Amino acid sequence: MIVTRFAPSPTGRLHLGHVHAAKVARDLARSENGRFLLRFEDIDHTRSRPEYRTGIEEDLHWLGLDWDGVPIDQSQRTTAYAEALEQLQSGGLAYPCFCTRREIETEIGRMLHAPHGPEGALYPGTCRSLSPQRRKELLASGIAPAWRLDSARAAAICGDLTFQDLRFGRIPVTPQLLGDVVLARKDIGTSYHLAVVVDDAWQEITHVTRGEDLLPSTHVHRLLQTLLGLPAPQYLHHTLITDEKGVRLAKRHDSLSIATLREQKHTPAEILSMLPASGD
Repeated sequence: MIVTRFAPSPTGRLHLGHVHAAKVARDLARSENGRFLLRFEDIDHTRSRPEYRTGIEEDLHWLGLDWDGVPIDQSQRTTAYAEALEQLQSGGLAYPCFCTRREIETEIGRMLHAPHGPEGALYPGTCRSLSPQRRKELLASGIAPAWRLDSARAAAICGDLTFQDLRFGRIPVTPQLLGDVVLARKDIGTSYHLAVVVDDAWQEITHVTRGEDLLPSTHVHRLLQTLLGLPAPQYLHHTLITDEKGVRLAKRHDSLSIATLREQKHTPAEILSMLPASGD
């Protein structure tokens, strides 16, 4: 059975881009009488709001994009993320990072050949080279660290990996494409990368559908799935909806929010007709 999910962050109202993502996931599941699940990625407690969660559910219902089962909230899953992080730590695959954002930017600025990925400059690995004694001293001092993936060590352990995308075909994994990504932020104890991998496995998601802007993240996710002994789903990285300037829609595009379109008396059918085909 195909199982897909739509996983919005309740930090604003839905816009057309979100609806496209939800419809792609819903249509793929329904094409073979599968299940379409709803998950709220609300781990960023500084920005998530209950009223946005309620609004997202209302908009989806109004559009006819109903889901199966009870929605889950990542904020209720922190124990699972902590256990996964501990597993990576015990295997020497995660290390504490004490750098501030400004220190990272300064270090990158002084490097002649700073490492870069598809999203810009990568973390230069400053804390990866700390001695065990220095790490102990910093942890004992009370400084709260972030935890990063040792991508080089992960690559050596995992070997050659691939993932299957319904749009792009089989893609070989580049283990260090995004460098030593954050697995757990200082303030929330996890990250998008770790939480999404753990939850997709827990919900038995067979097909992960999301925007093509997240294609680089899948390289990291395949590493984490392998290191944690989790199954690898298939993927569909669909096209993005952009504004008239070709910029990906974001929550700042209020004119294209579903709430605004509803106020303008658009019908669900009219709004859904604005979307690309689900397989694109």
